Amino acid sequence: MTTPSTFTGNKGLQTEERLIFEYEHAERTAVDLPPAPAHHPRLGSMRRTTKIGLPGLAEPQVVRHYTRLSQKNFGIDTGFFPLGSCTMKHNPRLNEKLARLSGLAAIHPFQPVSTSQGALALMDRLGNWLKELTGMAAVALSPAAGAHGELCGMMAIRAALDERQDERRTVLVPQSAHGTNPATATLCGFRVEGIPAESSGRVSVKAVRERMGPHVAAIMITNPNTCGLFESEMAAIAEEVHRAGGFVYMDGANFNALVGRVRIADLGADAMHINLHKTFSTPHGGGGPGSGPTVLSEALARFAPVPYVKRYPEGFRLIETEDEARADGNNPFGRLKGYHGQFGMFVRAMAYMMSMGLDGLQQASGDAVLNANYLLAQLGDVLSAPFTGPVMHEVLFDDRFLKDTGVSTLDFAKALIDEGFHPMTIYFPLVVQGALLIEPTETESKATLDTFIETVRSLVAAIRQGQAERFHQAPVYTPRRRLDETRAARTPVLRWSPHET
Repeated sequence: MTTPSTFTGNKGLQTEERLIFEYEHAERTAVDLPPAPAHHPRLGSMRRTTKIGLPGLAEPQVVRHYTRLSQKNFGIDTGFFPLGSCTMKHNPRLNEKLARLSGLAAIHPFQPVSTSQGALALMDRLGNWLKELTGMAAVALSPAAGAHGELCGMMAIRAALDERQDERRTVLVPQSAHGTNPATATLCGFRVEGIPAESSGRVSVKAVRERMGPHVAAIMITNPNTCGLFESEMAAIAEEVHRAGGFVYMDGANFNALVGRVRIADLGADAMHINLHKTFSTPHGGGGPGSGPTVLSEALARFAPVPYVKRYPEGFRLIETEDEARADGNNPFGRLKGYHGQFGMFVRAMAYMMSMGLDGLQQASGDAVLNANYLLAQLGDVLSAPFTGPVMHEVLFDDRFLKDTGVSTLDFAKALIDEGFHPMTIYFPLVVQGALLIEPTETESKATLDTFIETVRSLVAAIRQGQAERFHQAPVYTPRRRLDETRAARTPVLRWSPHET
């Protein structure tokens, strides 16, 4: 039966929401303001001659508009969000409460150090705990996101090479590494050479050895990699690189699978960024703010950027300039960020670590790995996995189970939306055809995972029963149907204009 249309465009209590600029009555405002007093304009030719173009809305309209928009959002607070390689997990509200304490939330970077001792003590303890968890010698807290921390590590490597007047400029980047890795290396003046993955989905020490030489400055290796697999030859690879005089950068975006179980220093890494906004509970996604502290080995510790916290008998203070750092025995490559990093993220991470304890952190990483392997075990007979398990914190499938069905990976993902689930990551990593990458995280219950599993199995059954058209139409039960994604990418409309139709 065809669903009848409504006069308003609304569907029950699901409102067809217009853009705020499409509301009428530009002269209406939610407040009354007195006329502006006479004044002499100083803008000259820059003075506006047209109306400002803001919508005119009364207060109830404004409140209803944004409330209705919020009801159309899907987030971790509303349902399962199994994006692979993104760690979209529940974040304890305790951490949010502590980050909003006035003494922490209202602190200012220009305050006198004497009034900021608590904040500096928090940063010092956080840095020390990150070093303890990784076995590394130094930490830079200032990077504002994962890619920013990645840049920090590679700049430290470049600084170390420059100090010893070593002109090697090749960085090895495996296919299984994160996509930002080659971009970061190029930005730092290196030339990137790729390393193909083995049939196991991992990097082999043999492949690295074949490319090794005095021209190799570093290798950037993601571990666990983007296929959700632990790089089992990591220590041997690091040994090869070090023997040739190079450095090892380990992408730590997936550190949530290793916390409390593996010390990064023991794997031979010289630098690794840590996504606080993935591993240590800070909300992830939505544009930030993120936080990507970078831990450095003994070989790179001297090159860490300023500022950093140092403890003295009389209290804490920040080493903020390169001259101060050199007087302290270091040789920083410079400064990555204005001020001192994303302090609110430090508070959340510190609250999470203090409430969890080492045993709690170990359990969290273990549960993340357990959940991913549970999905592999329960879906492995209906989906197709490109690599044999076990996996780490996420599980990767490919599109072979869709062969000759007329249903694409995208169709399958869209059908999940109609079932009330945010789709998994699709078409990534690129090393796998038609990838479906699922990360259940440690915060989802078995009941939630079982519902997801049964839903996926039911969709596969529908495909095998020849119901391809259902998947081509999906999603049906959403405020908007499927968009023309090719057109959206090639001719995006990024702002509203009254002349657009």
